[in-house]
Amino acid sequence: MSIPHLLVHNKLDNVGVVVVEGVEAGTDLLAVVTEDNSDFTITTQHDIPIGHKIALSDFTEGDTVIKYGVDIGRIVQNTNKGEHIHTHNLKTKRW
Repeated sequence: MSIPHLLVHNKLDNVGVVVVEGVEAGTDLLAVVTEDNSDFTITTQHDIPIGHKIALSDFTEGDTVIKYGVDIGRIVQNTNKGEHIHTHNLKTKRW
């Protein structure tokens, strides 16, 4: 197996975390689900820095983001599969 570009920790996750430097828009990323060591590919729509999230499915404003199998917040603007998920489109539900 090649070195993964993206890690998904739980099969319920709808975002993955970029784990390599230099991910550019249009790149086909190898994603590994650490829970069961399965893998898949996804094409990124944006340049995404290491440690940042990528959408694994399309999101509509108000949707819940799941990482590590838990709710980490809500989407505040429509976001498509392969796009960057960060503070510009993900906010906490705490306030």
